[in-house]
Amino acid sequence: MAKAYRKDEFEFFQNQVGKIDQRVKSYLEVAGFEKWTWVYAPVNRGRMMTSNLAECINGKLKQARELLIIEFLEEVSASSTHIYSIYDEGKKYIVCLDRSPFSCGRFQLDEITCERAITVLKNKHVVDMKPYCSEYYYPEILRKTYDQSMFPMPYKKEWIVPQEVIDEVVLPPKYKRQPGRPKKNRHKK
Repeated sequence: MAKAYRKDEFEFFQNQVGKIDQRVKSYLEVAGFEKWTWVYAPVNRGRMMTSNLAECINGKLKQARELLIIEFLEEVSASSTHIYSIYDEGKKYIVCLDRSPFSCGRFQLDEITCERAITVLKNKHVVDMKPYCSEYYYPEILRKTYDQSMFPMPYKKEWIVPQEVIDEVVLPPKYKRQPGRPKKNRHKK
């Protein structure tokens, strides 16, 4: 549920949880979906949180709106070469290669190309996939992540710990052991 990219996918899992234990479903609703799910997160974790196909089309045709109707239709025809419908497991997904608002929602969250867009790109014989994923996934950027040296911590005796940290009291979470014998976790073959 937490990693669902689309609201309908999230709702399916939510209903499954409700069938198993309604109390858990109620607890998760009270906790607030925006705190622990990708699809309801108020923070744009992928820095590009739209799957609106109209936005993709409007972005492509922004300059074409000023053209005469015949020229506009030619531009629309040319722009449709960037928009594809993919059917996967009975569901329809829209892939817009121009601006990457893929309807599955994966690019918006992870900033990595989904398998449906890769299928379209391979059918178009695209070899360089770099424009279709975040620069964070480029090999040279990943290598830069490990450029800095990491030094081991000094001995505990040499630590400089502020007094307010020393004064902080951290208690373990409250836990109440359930009555009765604990259940065994058996693996069915």
